Amino acid sequence: MAKEENKGVTVKKSEDMPEWYSQVCLKAELADYSPVKGTMVIRPYGYAIWQKIMDHFNKVMESKGVKNAYFPLFIPESFFKKEAEHAKGFAPEVAWVDAKSEEGEKYALRPTSETIMYYSYAKWIRSWRDLPLRINQWCNIVRWEVSDCKLFIRSREFLWQEGHCVYASEGECDNETLMFLGEYKKLCQDLLAIPVLMGKKTDKEKFAGAKYTTTIESFMPDGKALQMGTSHNLGQGFAKVFGISYLGEDEKKHIPWQSSWGFSTRLIGALVMTHSDDKGLVLPPKIAPTKVVIIPIYKEKDKADVLRKANEVKDKLKKYSVELDDRDGYTPGWKFNEHEMKGIPLRIEIGPKDIENKQVILVRRDNSKKEAVKLVDLDIKVSETLLNIQQNLFKKADDYLSRSIIKVENFEQLDNTIKHKKIAFASFCGRVECEDHIKDKTGGATSRCIPFKSPPVDGLCVNCNTPAKYRVYFAKAY
Repeated sequence: MAKEENKGVTVKKSEDMPEWYSQVCLKAELADYSPVKGTMVIRPYGYAIWQKIMDHFNKVMESKGVKNAYFPLFIPESFFKKEAEHAKGFAPEVAWVDAKSEEGEKYALRPTSETIMYYSYAKWIRSWRDLPLRINQWCNIVRWEVSDCKLFIRSREFLWQEGHCVYASEGECDNETLMFLGEYKKLCQDLLAIPVLMGKKTDKEKFAGAKYTTTIESFMPDGKALQMGTSHNLGQGFAKVFGISYLGEDEKKHIPWQSSWGFSTRLIGALVMTHSDDKGLVLPPKIAPTKVVIIPIYKEKDKADVLRKANEVKDKLKKYSVELDDRDGYTPGWKFNEHEMKGIPLRIEIGPKDIENKQVILVRRDNSKKEAVKLVDLDIKVSETLLNIQQNLFKKADDYLSRSIIKVENFEQLDNTIKHKKIAFASFCGRVECEDHIKDKTGGATSRCIPFKSPPVDGLCVNCNTPAKYRVYFAKAY
C-alpha cells in the first residue's frame, strides 16, 4: 500500500495569500525553488501550461506573418551604450559575465534583446522590399533585480516571447503595435479567462527607449495590479543608432520605424492567483493540460468491470485530454484531493452502481457541483460543462475587476482607495515628478495605464491640482 501523504494547502487564500500562492505552485507541481538564489525550476506540469500558451500564440503569429528565430544570450557592453535611454533604463538589472571578449569588452546576459537583434537587422534590411520585417523569439531573460524568487511573478531568470518588427511607415508601426496588444488581450481573456485593462503607459512607466508603450493590466485578489504584456512603438531611435536603413521606392535612403512586444511566464502566476482556491489550483479548461480525470471506485470483486467501463469512457472522451487514474494503493478520496490540487477542470466518478444505472458522476472543479449524467449524453455534457466552466471563471474574475475600480476626484479619495486595495481611476496631469509624489505618499501606488477610450478630462490633477490631461488607473503592483 502506497503512503498517502497530506498534500493539501495549509493556509487560506484570504488570510495569507503569499504563503497560499507559494504552496499552490509547489504542491500542484507547477514549479520549485532553485539552488541558485532568485531563480526557479519550472516543472513538467507548469511547462505544459506554458507550452499551451506558446502553441496558441505561435498560431496567432503565423497568421500575422511573424517568424520565429533565435539570437544570442550574450550582449556586448558597447551595444547597450548605443541607445542612451535604453542603457540607463536597464543598467540596474544587467547581469555581467566575468569573462571578456578577445577585444576586452564585457558581455551582459540579455535583459531584453533589442540591441543584439538590431545589429542583425542592420545587415539584413537593404530595400523597401525587405519590409515589414516581423521576427519573434521564445527565450530566457536575465534581470538581476531581485534576490527572493516569487514563483512565476518575479525571478532573476524567466521565459518569455519578444517580437521585434520593422516598418517603412509610422502609421504601419502604430497599427501593429496596437494589433499585437489586442492579441495579448484575447489570449488572456479567451485562453486564461483573465480580464484585463488596456491602455497606454505614462511617460514615467514607458519602456526605456520607446516612443510610447501600451499595456494590458490585470488585478489580483490581493489588491495588486499585474502587468500581463506590453507592446511598444520604439520610434526611429534604435534604427538610427544601429544603422538600420533602407532604400525606398523613391530610390532615397529612409530610416524605418520599429516595434517590440512581449509577455512572459508571469501569465502562469496570474492564472494561479486569479482562479485558484483553498483546495489548490483551478485551471480554465482551455489552458488545462488535462481537462478531464476519471476516478474508478470499486471493491476488489467489482474491479475488473469498473476498470473496463472506465476505459470505455476514457476512449469515448479522448478528444478532451482525458486521464484515467487507475493507480492501486490510493483511495478514491486521496485521488480526488490530488486532482483538485492540480486544478483539473472536470472529474468523472464511476462505480458499480453507476454502471448499473448507465451513468457517471460529473464533478466540476470551479464550484464542486456534482451531477449524474447518462452515458449516452456524456460527450455533449462534457463539452457543455467545460465551456461553462471557462465562461464562469472569466465572469467571476471580470466581476471582481469591475468592482475594484473606483473613480476618485481628489488625493484623499485616491489614497483611501489604495489603502482598501482597489484601483483608483483618477484625473492626472502626466508629470513624472507628480507621479513620483503619488507613489511616495500612497506607499507604492503607480500608474498602470491610461485607457484608450478615456472620456475627455476637464478637471484637475488629484495630486497637484493643475489641469489634468487624462484619467489614469493607479494601484499597487507586483
